[in-house]
Amino acid sequence: MEDVQTIVSFLETVHPYDSLPQDELARVAGCFSRREVAAGETVYRHGDRLVGLYLVKRGGVEILEPSGDVISVLGPRNSFGERGLMRDGRAATTAQATTDGVLLMLPGDEFRRLFAASPAFERFFTRRRTQGYRASDLTTQKVADLMARKPVTCGPAETIRAAAMKMRDAGVSSLGVVEGPTFLGIVTTRDMTNKVVAVGLDPSTPVAEVMTRDPIALPPEALGSDILHVMLERRIGHLPVIEDGRLVGMITQTDLTRFQAVSSAQLVRDAATAESLPELQAVTSRIPKLLVQLVAGHNSHEVVTRLITDISDTVTRRLLALAEARLGPPPVPYCWCACGSQGRQEQTGVSDQDNCLILSDKTLPADDAYFSELARQVSDGLHACGYIHCPGDMMATNPRWRQRLSVWRQYFLGWIDRPDPMAQMLSSVMFDLRPIGGDEGLFHELQADTLAVAAKNSIFVAHMISNSLKHTPPLGLIRGFATIRSGEHKNHIDLKHNGVVPVIDLGRVYSLIGQLEPVNTRARLQAAENAGVISVSGARDLVEAYDMIAQIRLENQARLIRSGRSPDNFLAPSDLSDFERSHLRDAFVVVRTMQSALGSARGART
Repeated sequence: MEDVQTIVSFLETVHPYDSLPQDELARVAGCFSRREVAAGETVYRHGDRLVGLYLVKRGGVEILEPSGDVISVLGPRNSFGERGLMRDGRAATTAQATTDGVLLMLPGDEFRRLFAASPAFERFFTRRRTQGYRASDLTTQKVADLMARKPVTCGPAETIRAAAMKMRDAGVSSLGVVEGPTFLGIVTTRDMTNKVVAVGLDPSTPVAEVMTRDPIALPPEALGSDILHVMLERRIGHLPVIEDGRLVGMITQTDLTRFQAVSSAQLVRDAATAESLPELQAVTSRIPKLLVQLVAGHNSHEVVTRLITDISDTVTRRLLALAEARLGPPPVPYCWCACGSQGRQEQTGVSDQDNCLILSDKTLPADDAYFSELARQVSDGLHACGYIHCPGDMMATNPRWRQRLSVWRQYFLGWIDRPDPMAQMLSSVMFDLRPIGGDEGLFHELQADTLAVAAKNSIFVAHMISNSLKHTPPLGLIRGFATIRSGEHKNHIDLKHNGVVPVIDLGRVYSLIGQLEPVNTRARLQAAENAGVISVSGARDLVEAYDMIAQIRLENQARLIRSGRSPDNFLAPSDLSDFERSHLRDAFVVVRTMQSALGSARGART
């Protein structure tokens, strides 16, 4: 039997139970029963009579449609079973434990009593029910859940004949080529056709002679959308899955046939094959509709912004390819980098362009004419596609942001040594760089050197912390919001500059302190937790606060698009329900608390 006070302490961290008066919470806690479940155990099946509402205390549970498709994976503090309880008392889905765990069960009569008596319960579970359950979607699946668990492999010294027989016997169209634990490359049936049969190559030739070395690969934590986007853009049919240099799986186009490609993948394909600027404009004009569909499908904000950013990445690379086709091959290697929201993979329905060019140190003065024109064609193309020119001229068309690698090193070292306000602003932007096209090695050299030097300079870190505290959440003095007082957006709050930007700034500083490579804000917060830069509880609270703010921002943009207006970042708090207003304010409080903690702990300069 679970101790009632232990259940009370747990329920105080779970909404909507946290809204109950203390005496009512204690009474409700006494109604819960405890059930231990083992991995693989079925909690209930579709059509079973439900005894109550389940709440995950420890472990994980997956919810399956009658067809067997997984539609949701739940963890601690998630509840399930309300859909059937609120309908006819029978389970509308099947629930199965994914790990050993502990479930709490609230009897059905008590759930219905609370639903009728507590407005917070009614709002919470009505909202959950109207959202419904969503069928499993390839784009939001993890690669680890899609790949073949035991990839078929061969050694580099094996003969082509032996490799072909291995593929035939296993019924696969590719082999991973490995040497011990090290992944070397891939050989496919197409290689057998084009590189062996077509040229009459001796079948006793080693596989190493025909394999593709160091092919494009994905990590297990990548999204299914990454598979689609890479395959469609690069026109390849096999993707190795690599973890710590080891081949752990293989994804092929055949593996994806049971999934329906969603519109984001269609837009990537159309952008990757576009032959003109008007074709690219036609692609990006469909992004607002995509945003509405993704938000309506209840995708999390990090998935929505990632998919939208993938499209702009593809458009950028296509513009680079079209420019090179007109101008000829580049005279020296270059790397086109994005910063800002594209760099962080956080683009929404409102995005300008921030980019730069890192050029090889072999660049000659005469080469700038080529790269100047390349930058103009790409930046103007992006502008025509809806990614407007940066108001601050932070683009590769500006000679200052089109420089050799050695000059970029000097830039960063100068900003670090002399952290004046301009240096802080430029550093904040440039620490969000991400390579988009060209030679990525140029960027990685710069990133590794810069992070190491910056993290060791305590004065620079203190200035960056101070700069990160300039954007504050819109908190009013008495349980309200500090809204804009005049102008077009009077009585609104800015969900960008006073919402997500304070968290973005915190994530950037955490990554600097910990010398962490991720650029995406959510990934930075999680990496900071893993590296011990912030506490586990602080990281969890901040991620949840960021999720709430970012999700409401996207929902507001989708609402504006549906009403025929252009999306923006301004929200009237009156447009939210009481529940949403309360929790949005709580999220802002968490952000402000973390800002105060960072400023106090690190001695931010004022």
